[in-house]
Amino acid sequence: MELLLGTLLGVMLTYWGMQFFNKKKNSQQTEKQSVVLMEKIKSVCKLISVEGDFAEIYHYENTKNHFLNLVTSKKKAILLINAKAHIGYDLSQIKLESNNNKKEIILTHFPEPKILTVETEVKYYDKVDGYFNKFNAADLTGLNKEAKSFIVEKIPESGLIDSAKKEALDTILMIEQLLETTGWKLNYSQLILPNIETKKLD
Repeated sequence: MELLLGTLLGVMLTYWGMQFFNKKKNSQQTEKQSVVLMEKIKSVCKLISVEGDFAEIYHYENTKNHFLNLVTSKKKAILLINAKAHIGYDLSQIKLESNNNKKEIILTHFPEPKILTVETEVKYYDKVDGYFNKFNAADLTGLNKEAKSFIVEKIPESGLIDSAKKEALDTILMIEQLLETTGWKLNYSQLILPNIETKKLD
């Protein structure tokens, strides 16, 4: 009788021990999975949602005085700027929390859209050197930077930022679908999308 009781007690203790171990193991696996999922979402980094093309004309003029301001020398150029701007989201800035019991990722902060890249192609027309004021390599490098800044200043009035703002929910839904394929769900019920302002290139 004591042998049977001891055997039953041993079996019960073994069963409880295995249940506790499996539960702890599953909990650790779920926690690890949530960390991996959040890192995967953030690793997407920059997500382009809107693309815009620009064709602008930029007038450049520079005047220098020489010989005690008695002689004025002017150089000028007309620049045709073709540019492509990409507006989107830096997903490394999103804030996520996990509820391992519910297998749920909670989205608490979503970044504002910003200008991710601006690619410019500059062509020079009517480039005229002054007699004492000529274009050099540094001038052309500076003009290319000015051309890029000129396009960046045009972006807010183009409506691209507002268009990207409208794509925010679509981006969140894309993340939701990604999580659903792994058996997790996205909770963004408490998320309030902020007012969007233009973010210029760093």
